Formats: sequence, C-alpha cells, structure tokens
Amino acid sequence: MAMKVTFLVGLLLLSVHLLNASSDTAPFNRSSFPDDFVFGASSAAYQYEGVAFEGGKGPSIWDTFTHKFPGKILNGSNGDVADNFYHLYKDDVKLMKFIGLDAFRFSISWPRILPRGKLSGGINKEGVAFYNNLINELISNGIKPFVTIYHWDTLKTLEEEYCSFLSPLIVDDYLDFVELCFKEFGDRVKYWITMNEPYIFINGGYDGGSLAPGRCSAWLSNNCPAGNSATEPYIVGHHMLLCHAAAVKLYREKYQATQKGEIGITLVSHWMVPYSSSKLDILATQRALDFMYGWFIHPLIYGDYPQSMRKLVKHRLPRFTPDQSNIIKGSIDFLGLNYYTAKYAANVAFQNSINISSSKDALVNLTSERNGKPIGDPTGVSIYFVYPKGLRDLLDYTKKNYNNPPIYVTENGIVDANIGTVVQGTKEPQRVDFYRRHLLAVQGAIKLGVNVKGFFAWSFLDTFEWASGYTLRFGLCYVDYKDGLKRFPKSSAFWFKKFLLK
Repeated sequence: MAMKVTFLVGLLLLSVHLLNASSDTAPFNRSSFPDDFVFGASSAAYQYEGVAFEGGKGPSIWDTFTHKFPGKILNGSNGDVADNFYHLYKDDVKLMKFIGLDAFRFSISWPRILPRGKLSGGINKEGVAFYNNLINELISNGIKPFVTIYHWDTLKTLEEEYCSFLSPLIVDDYLDFVELCFKEFGDRVKYWITMNEPYIFINGGYDGGSLAPGRCSAWLSNNCPAGNSATEPYIVGHHMLLCHAAAVKLYREKYQATQKGEIGITLVSHWMVPYSSSKLDILATQRALDFMYGWFIHPLIYGDYPQSMRKLVKHRLPRFTPDQSNIIKGSIDFLGLNYYTAKYAANVAFQNSINISSSKDALVNLTSERNGKPIGDPTGVSIYFVYPKGLRDLLDYTKKNYNNPPIYVTENGIVDANIGTVVQGTKEPQRVDFYRRHLLAVQGAIKLGVNVKGFFAWSFLDTFEWASGYTLRFGLCYVDYKDGLKRFPKSSAFWFKKFLLK
C-alpha cells in the first residue's frame, strides 16, 4: 500500500507561486547559519507508524492505555492506524526531499523489534526490516537519520512483569534493546538519542495519570492504576538516567570507534520568567528550571541532582552511588533540547502536606499570564504561548550553566490555529511567523556563542498527539484523516522549502 506522489509536480508549480508571492524581505535563510547546521523534522513511532497489532509487533503500554482508558484521550482515539507511516514511509521521504530537509528524527518501537521486551523472547525480523528499509530510504534521498531509541512505548509485558521503569530490572532489558539497535542499524545511523523527554513521560505517566502507563495517586484520579505521585516520578527518573548512562557506556566502549556516531538524550523545558522582581520569585524561577530541566541535565553534566531538588525532596529522591555518578557524568556527546513555550514563575510558601506530588515539590506556581496579559501570542493549545526569546535564553542558560554542549533543537512547533480542513498551500501566517522567529532566536543564540548544531520542527506530519488525540495539528504536512490519510504540504512547508534553498 502506498500513496501516489504524482501531485509533486503540481506542488512544485504551487511552491513557485507561493515563493514569488512571499512578503519576506529580510535576508534570512539557510545561509544565515553555519554550513554544517542541520535542518530537519521530528516524529515518534507510536504517533506515526500505525500497524499497532500487525507485522509481529508486541503490545506497548500505549496500546494498552488508549484501549483500557479511552476517556483519557480526546475522542477516545488511539495510534492503531495513526499516519500509517509503516506503509507510506517511501512517499513521506519523497515529501521530505521535496521540502529540502537535511534530516528526519524518528523513534524505534521497542515492541516492534522485541515483541516480548527481551532478547530471550525473540527478535521480530519484520520489524527490524522495516527500520532498515526506512534508514536506507532516507540515506538514498540524502536525508540523515536521527534515531530516538526510546519514545515512551515501553513493553506491556515488562510493565506487567516488574512495572518497567519503576524497577532497576529495566536497565538490563533496555540495554539489550539498545544493543540490538546498535548492531542492526549503527553502520548507517550516526546520531543516537537514548530517550525523549523523560520529564513529560514521568509527569504525565506517574504523577497526573494523563499519559501511559497512567499511574498516579488516588487523590489525583480514580481512572488510572494505583500509584504514588510523591515517590514514583523520582524512582522512574532515576532509572531512566541509569538506562541512558548504561547505553552511552556500551556505545562508547563497543561501537563508537567503528561506527563513528554520536549519542545523546533529548530533554524538554519551558523557559521560566520571574513573575515579579522580588527575590522570592527570582529564586522560584531557578527552582522551576531545576525541577523540569536540571532534574536530568544536572546529573548528565555534574553527576548529581540539583541542590534545590536534594534539599526539597530529601529522602524521596534516590541517590546515585559513586560508580553510578561517574558513569552518568559526561554521558552525552550532544544534547537534544525541545522547546515550545515559556511560563511566569511565582514563589509558593509551602506544599500541602497531605497531597504531596512531584509536580508541586518545587514550591512554584507556573502561569502564562501576568496582570492579565499573556506571556506571548496565543496558540491552538491553551497552555502554549509564542515566546521565541525563551528559546534563545534557554540555549544561553545551557551554555552558561552546563558547559556549552553541542545542542540540537530536536522539537519546536506550534498548533494550527484552524484545525479544520487545510488544502495544500493554504496560508497559515502564525505558523510561518512562529518558525521564522524561533529560527531567529536560534541564530541569536549562536551569536552568543551557544554551540547549536541543528533545528528540527515538530512535526513533519500532523499526528496522534497523545492525550489530545487527533484534535491538534503540529505538522508541516496536513494529513486528511477522512480521506485515506492523504498528505498535503502546508504553507509552512513551502516556507521551509524556500528558506532551505541552497
């Protein structure tokens, strides 16, 4: 099954018209960035691939979550079909080439290549063949594969056996999965990302219960598995860091010299702005960054959690042994950084001693408004506001506080204000303006000396957006879910095509 791509000729003619009609006059394009700067778009296996119960794939926690708790997902939707990327990837790669992308970031579905989660349960050769074919298709079209090894789709079997990331047993099984990826794909993949956004996975999956596996304290929700929002998030975060460090150690010791690739992790953070000029709010702003961003980047650079976390969480925060600290410290060749919005941070005097939660431990109130005015332009998501300066400031903050690592902005994007039918070429001025302003922010960070190496739009296609289902559209390309999943480049895709012309 594959879509025909004869419409590309028409797209070329339409793109010429749009480019000629463009009102952009500033000399801002690919040449405004270093020659080796990478421009790409991102995706994730569960959100894109579909074929959830075919091709030898085992069930993931997302397969279970969307079917067991459909009320947690808008319209009760799921990723059973998603964008059917599993079958349509060749046509999608043609679209990537048409736009002029240098790279495509995708994730490998753990249950698709290890259906039972363990090597002892057997390797799914059909799943391995799919990723080999995808990688080869990208490379043959001049597109670099950036591979995320884990993007939230843990095995259902491992969840049932030992609660996956709540147990230290996950490290060995994750390491087997990682090594299989290195062995099968590492001769061509030169950029590895061990994990995507541990913070969001933990916050939604083990605190609020809005994401798989949907664990939370009973006082937060009765519609999810029993959990403990005061302790489980920190245990999961600890084990995710140990998994990451073990994967990097394995790659560096056994594969990097011959495969000549790089390995890192993708983190996410809002930029935090003090609600007022008071000392308390300024301190609260730092705590907010520590509990969202520092939670993970601080151990990666310095081998331990931020001091504010150690002070406030105390005995609920696991400790690294000296050996673990040494392995985690410096365990990135590059940092993937996802950024969408900024928040005002205001001090909170104390936490309710009854309803203890990791999301409240920082003693900070985050808000998008101050004195009735939003922090930036509204978007299609009520909690996201357009604040490009926050991306520049977050990049500069990383340079100043975390030894200026090589950084790829691995996700940055905006929801279409109109999520109805969009025909090819329909103008979407907010999304075009969003990308232009955020790329200007990246350029500004580079001028400040930040070692930014690339920028990836979220997302290449409209897709299943986790708890929001299919109600949100982040894609450069529109997907018609009512007509055979046909793809149409949006005007933002044509803007990128012009921007990327050499």
